[in-house]
Amino acid sequence: MCISLVILVVKSKCGTPEMDRPKPDNNTLMENFEQKWLHTETLLRERFDKVPDMEGILFLIGVNELGSLPRKKFSKEQKQDLMHIAVCTLLCQLGYYAPAGRDDDGWPHFHELMAVPVTGMGEQERMLKECIVRYFE
Repeated sequence: MCISLVILVVKSKCGTPEMDRPKPDNNTLMENFEQKWLHTETLLRERFDKVPDMEGILFLIGVNELGSLPRKKFSKEQKQDLMHIAVCTLLCQLGYYAPAGRDDDGWPHFHELMAVPVTGMGEQERMLKECIVRYFE
């Protein structure tokens, strides 16, 4: 699943509360981004003996946010939901989403506070990578 598809899935699954939408303060690029991203990759490599791709990183964040592992393997739909959880969690840093609690099964849900801007693949990847760096700091 490409990153833009992940963001589109997030947009389609999160409800929007009826409220004024704040503007995120993400106009400036992260200082020393390349160095920080390499550090994040090093942390993942040390933990998993390889650097996961973007989908793998989103899956790991989703499992971490879920907080528990199932008795059986995750279904394909659950894996997509975990990536959705990860993207929402990451975009909470920028003010696009806010936690809305957990359902009866303990899965987190989010409210969309404002629409994620439609941008190119490179910009989306950079935005998510910056959020991933912050997540692991």
